[in-house]
Amino acid sequence: MISYRVAVRVAFTAVVVCCIVVLGSAALTAGSASEGAHVSAAGQQVAPPSDGVTVVATDSNTWLGRSSDGPRATAQLFAVGPDGTVFYYNDTHTRYWDVDPVEGTNATVEYVYADHLSPEECGGEVVCTRNGVERVNLTTGEVTPVFRRVTEGKHSTRWHDVDRLDDEHLVVADIAADRVFVVNTTSGLVTWSWNAQSAYPVADSGGPYPEDWTHLNDVEVLDDGRLMVSLRNHDQVVFLDRETGVVEEWTLGSDDDHTTLYEQHNPDYIDASHGGPAAVVADSENNRVVEYQRVDGTWERSWVWRDARLQWPRDADRLPNGHTLVTDSNGNRVLEVNEQGEVVWTLDVAFPYEAERLETGDESTGGPSARQADLAGHDASGSGDGAQTDDGTQADDDGPLDPLRSAVAGAMQGPTVNAVMYVMPVWMTRVDLAALLVLVGTVVVWAGTEAYWSPWQATVRRPLDLERES
Repeated sequence: MISYRVAVRVAFTAVVVCCIVVLGSAALTAGSASEGAHVSAAGQQVAPPSDGVTVVATDSNTWLGRSSDGPRATAQLFAVGPDGTVFYYNDTHTRYWDVDPVEGTNATVEYVYADHLSPEECGGEVVCTRNGVERVNLTTGEVTPVFRRVTEGKHSTRWHDVDRLDDEHLVVADIAADRVFVVNTTSGLVTWSWNAQSAYPVADSGGPYPEDWTHLNDVEVLDDGRLMVSLRNHDQVVFLDRETGVVEEWTLGSDDDHTTLYEQHNPDYIDASHGGPAAVVADSENNRVVEYQRVDGTWERSWVWRDARLQWPRDADRLPNGHTLVTDSNGNRVLEVNEQGEVVWTLDVAFPYEAERLETGDESTGGPSARQADLAGHDASGSGDGAQTDDGTQADDDGPLDPLRSAVAGAMQGPTVNAVMYVMPVWMTRVDLAALLVLVGTVVVWAGTEAYWSPWQATVRRPLDLERES
């Protein structure tokens, strides 16, 4: 008869072996899959054919880990032609962020970059970051500096977005100072600014102050002159009038209301002529892409998309044909979703931040709203949270396993999981991460159990009785 201890050891062994098989299989198959994800030069075939040129900016180019962060760690900016081949490649900067097509051109873009500088380069004892904007002709490779500034520190001092106001002025999402400002690129003078402290209390809103209070990561100039701004750590998208400040009743989301937005990136505005007002948002910590429609003075969710692989999306652009171009950062891919919610094109790339499809307008310019295009919602996460029917309405739970699926999906979402995946190997998915956590937990419990059963522990729990000699 098998003893109790033997049975427990067999069970521990089975769990450990299963976890090792899952992780080993993922690591072994990562080699072939990662060849596409490890974009490294022009001339590579990295994607199937598409309807145009796709420009991709990555947050890091490391293969085994996503977040290499040394002073000279580099990322990538590259362009993929309609045939799926890389025809422009640049990795001279530490990070690449926003990419915008230059109006009136077919192959020129402006992009935001960040360079981590050493303390010696910063003229002091701490590191600093050079934030800048450059313009590049993707055909000739000619790069033209536009504007740059140095900020102390890194991480939450790296500008993520800049938008063009006119030929001489840029609007900068200044993540380091929790502000938006307009700068004349010829004179270098700041001509207007708005600070989030004018509208929000520092003590009880957003993230930690001053380290990373708003994480202001996006700004968009609207046709009516307003600015749409993403306050990531406030879970809000706000609209600014440059004379009066925050436009009342237009704010999308609220602090810690994670059912609406959860630390979002890159909201894109769709105007009334294309079925709006509406906003397409990469709802990052909810691991989904959502759209909200303006109805009777309020925002109503009109569309949601995610599949089982989507993990920390940070950009989503509605294309004129009704497709949506999605940048899936922790999913290591850029993908295109059609009107039925089906993935019709995928580019595997390590840790992308933003993607642009050229000749379709800047971001979602020219793209229809979900309601105008009658887009089908899609939720394959199994979470039961935000699933929609084809008309965009809320779907009902569909079985007794939904609470279990919700618990599992919920445990593998949010900032903690995404932060862990930020530093994990590129090949590691949520399933692999779960297997790793189970493996570590099992080993710890097994070690504790063996210690409990050990003779030494037995003597501690039941010390020998000693008689004193007379």
